[in-house]
Amino acid sequence: MQRRWILPKPVDPFAVGRLAAEFGVPLFVAECLVRKELSTLELAGPYLQPRLRSLGDPNLLPQMRQAIRRIEQALRSNEPILLFGDYDVDGVASLTVMYRTLVAYGARVNCFLPLRAEEGYGLSAAGVDRCLKEYQPSLLIAIDCGTSSTTEIARLQSEGIDVIVLDHHEPGSDLPDCVALVNPKLDNSEYSYLCSAGIAFKTAHALLKANPLPNFQLKELLDLVALATLCDLVPVVGENRILVRHGLKQMAVTRWPGLAALMAVAGVHTPVTGADAGFRLGPRINASGRLGNAWDSLQLLLTNDPAEATSLANRLEMSNRERQTVERAVTREVEEWIETHFDPARHVAIVAGARDWHTGVLGIVASRVMRRYHRPSLIVGFDETGAGRGSGRSIEGMSLVDALGRCSGLLEQFGGHEMAAGVTMQESQFESFRTAFDAAARQLTDSEMLVPRLHLDAELDLESFDDGFLDGQAMLEPFGNSNTQPILFAREVTPVSEPRVIKEKHLRLQFPAGRSRLDGIFFNGASPNLPKPPWDIAFNLERNTYNGRVAPQLQILDLRAAT
Repeated sequence: MQRRWILPKPVDPFAVGRLAAEFGVPLFVAECLVRKELSTLELAGPYLQPRLRSLGDPNLLPQMRQAIRRIEQALRSNEPILLFGDYDVDGVASLTVMYRTLVAYGARVNCFLPLRAEEGYGLSAAGVDRCLKEYQPSLLIAIDCGTSSTTEIARLQSEGIDVIVLDHHEPGSDLPDCVALVNPKLDNSEYSYLCSAGIAFKTAHALLKANPLPNFQLKELLDLVALATLCDLVPVVGENRILVRHGLKQMAVTRWPGLAALMAVAGVHTPVTGADAGFRLGPRINASGRLGNAWDSLQLLLTNDPAEATSLANRLEMSNRERQTVERAVTREVEEWIETHFDPARHVAIVAGARDWHTGVLGIVASRVMRRYHRPSLIVGFDETGAGRGSGRSIEGMSLVDALGRCSGLLEQFGGHEMAAGVTMQESQFESFRTAFDAAARQLTDSEMLVPRLHLDAELDLESFDDGFLDGQAMLEPFGNSNTQPILFAREVTPVSEPRVIKEKHLRLQFPAGRSRLDGIFFNGASPNLPKPPWDIAFNLERNTYNGRVAPQLQILDLRAAT
């Protein structure tokens, strides 16, 4: 699908030059800072050099003091505490942060994870049933779930179990009656961008401020927080930027055997990047929960035994390969469904559903479909009884939760964020829901939103390229949601030789760069419709590591005939 290039607006050249000189960064980096409204030294400095001591008071989160008082009571009385989590990266990382913190205080603490296929997401009735059969806690801390679980929390309270919720999902009008609901979205606080691992870290920080542990190093948990923050696609802004920057550094020297073993299996080397966390480590941790039980992923992060860590990391690697096989099969079937049922002239959204699509991979498939067609996409799998579970992904500007809210009467449950959400529904309601959701999406979008856009950040003259550009760009990291890697562009470039086709679909290119040559890769760029050079190219500037050698590389995102 042809993307519309959105060229960057001009910025103050004086501000760009001043920042480039002060911080020793390339002009395109300084230009990106100015576009982020960081045009002064006072604003740009903390952004380029985020410091842990800049983290704010954790007690500013809503109901944090109530949560800490109840945890302190449980520690004094040696009460049994149960951490009830979720099966994705944020869920298992959050549990690990709280578990390691509470164990350091000598707490009696266990962890519980629901089964995706049998019990669904979060504090479901089925999950609570099994939880109560296996454990008898007096305090249950629900992490990465619970904000909308009013019925289930009321039941736990009636059983004499106090409940604390640490969560970041969108609250509805009906909130649970619990000891504390620590969710920054309750009051639209400045911490509303935190994922649940970030909230767990803040809770640990608050507990340590009130009850110091001399030998406990809270910063050693930052690698888990960074991993969850990047994988859960929350904005890498504010304190998230601080947590992720220092968490990636911590990951390079992690003290957790499981994380070290997973990095070895995944081929992650130092320095660890956001892409390593999001595309290499995250999928492997998610794999066990997608296909069955996420317990292996949780145990990987909890274990202190290097041998067990290696065994678990290898199991997750095998699970991830199996997940990839299942994902490819479901993607093929979904694509066939779309060819038959989706008409881009009549439909705004893609809502696909069928029997026996594995629910564990539907979120990934929905992401692929959304990127390919640039439409809000919801993929639902139904079992033999007609019960369905689905995952959705949205396009920029359309809130998935808002759209689902407009047709909630056809759903059993739904929840999530603006860009990603999950649903449960009955197969008998699918066609009605499909129509209603498409109507809701039509109300929430316009024709401009349905055209994919490529927002360009800065122009780069390849003739002036030098290797220092990579180090300069690194000062803008960590990249992630709301702090994306700069998309650069160059005008009127011609490759030094004919592009080489790789695996029948990718292009390998070389461009002149002063007295040297600059490698480029254009994934899925092999096409008979490729225009003749010279081209305008849009790209990311990457580090390409091969046989221990690091070299700059252009990852081409799009190209067009030079204008």
